[in-house]
Amino acid sequence: MNTLLDDITAQLQGNNLSQISRQLGTDEATTKQAISMALPMLIGGLASEAETPSGAQSLDRALEEDHDGSVLDNVSTLFGPTTGAADVAVPRALDGEGILGHVFGGKREPVQQGIGRATGLNSHQVGRLMIMLAPLVMAYLGRRKRQTGATANDIGAELQRERREVERRAPDFGGILGQIFGGGGQDRPGIADDIARMAPNVLGKMFGGRP
Repeated sequence: MNTLLDDITAQLQGNNLSQISRQLGTDEATTKQAISMALPMLIGGLASEAETPSGAQSLDRALEEDHDGSVLDNVSTLFGPTTGAADVAVPRALDGEGILGHVFGGKREPVQQGIGRATGLNSHQVGRLMIMLAPLVMAYLGRRKRQTGATANDIGAELQRERREVERRAPDFGGILGQIFGGGGQDRPGIADDIARMAPNVLGKMFGGRP
């Protein structure tokens, strides 16, 4: 079976990449660089959550109740403009803000700043990208759960394999993921700087599967 990382990045090509770039107001090469950093951060965060039995159960419950993978039947809807009144509830399957808050907590802003410094995007642009990517990651996990009958333990094990693959492709990612998710919900000073400093050893290594 392909890795989750490869399956998702395969979706983020062609028209979808163009659509995301238009939403961010940047060129496709920059968008692709930002994706190559943001997507492993999301997968690493979910893997960290699923390391404990309670975290794996919580994630499994979210997949069971809110993320059946149906958004993958029309994935371009994730990459369109934000519309609707502010007081209209966003379906949980599409609630990128909610997913990011759960995965990153207080460390979301320094993560966005670090990716922005590495790619030339501002924090708002990176945040918008991650809002689009987060429901996509959850949709893929939800679809795999339904296709394979995966349990909470199975999902946790798969995410650990994904994290190891991320670290194999770009070993520097292992250290930064540990710093971001290693403990506590508050910002650790220097995360944004560390992400930006790591970027030259990461950019370009996530797409294509091999360094």
